[in-house]
Amino acid sequence: MELVSGIHPTAVVHAATRVGDGVVIGPYAVIEEDVVIGDDTVVGAHAMVGAHTRLGRGNQIHHGAVVGSTPQDLKFAGDVTYTIVGDRNTFREYCTVNRATSIDEETRLGSDNLLMAYSHVGHNCRLGNNVVLANSANLAGHVRVDDHAIIGGLTGVHQFVHVGAHAMIGGCSRVTQDVPTYALAAGSEPRIVGANAVGLSRRGFSQQEIREIRRAYKTIFRSKLTVAAALERLDAQEPHPIVLPLIDFIRKSSRGMMRAGR
Repeated sequence: MELVSGIHPTAVVHAATRVGDGVVIGPYAVIEEDVVIGDDTVVGAHAMVGAHTRLGRGNQIHHGAVVGSTPQDLKFAGDVTYTIVGDRNTFREYCTVNRATSIDEETRLGSDNLLMAYSHVGHNCRLGNNVVLANSANLAGHVRVDDHAIIGGLTGVHQFVHVGAHAMIGGCSRVTQDVPTYALAAGSEPRIVGANAVGLSRRGFSQQEIREIRRAYKTIFRSKLTVAAALERLDAQEPHPIVLPLIDFIRKSSRGMMRAGR
């Protein structure tokens, strides 16, 4: 069926909703109060956009997906909290995104993210741009996922974990500690196995940059040095600029790093 711009007569749309140009709202969709829907966004059949959600341009919300519902948090007291979504995100069938818990807080997604079917983004999470959550990947509350990270299917991520930019986590993982920038993590329970070299190459990193990242990973995770000593060694070597985000990520980690594999 070809989608035509407009609101299907069976959709339930709150009177205060602000709808941009070219928006499609499908059969039996529900749009709650205080929602903004940006231009050229499609809300599919039986999908729901929860109260106080802000959607940018060109988002695709597929059948049965729920964006901006109340948080699954016993501390939630009914306050006005938000879900802020950028542009061109894709929410596949039955994925869920919860808004934040406490007054004036927000759950925030950037742009060009793909949330596959049955994935979940908990309250107060922050996703960057070009993030992929594969089928049934689940983020607990307050998780941060940086740009271009990929989280494999059936993976659960503990609350307050930070996943760095360009990291890739294999499927069926149980992630309880931070996963640093550029990391490739796999196994059960998951361990860092090195740099995400294939992903970095696909995103246009030069071979020299990838070699520098691999060298830094070897120093941090494969040497017998403590992490602190390894970072001091890298500092003394005046590391390549491409390595600086990795060093900064590790120094700022609040949950500690996922361990390296043997």
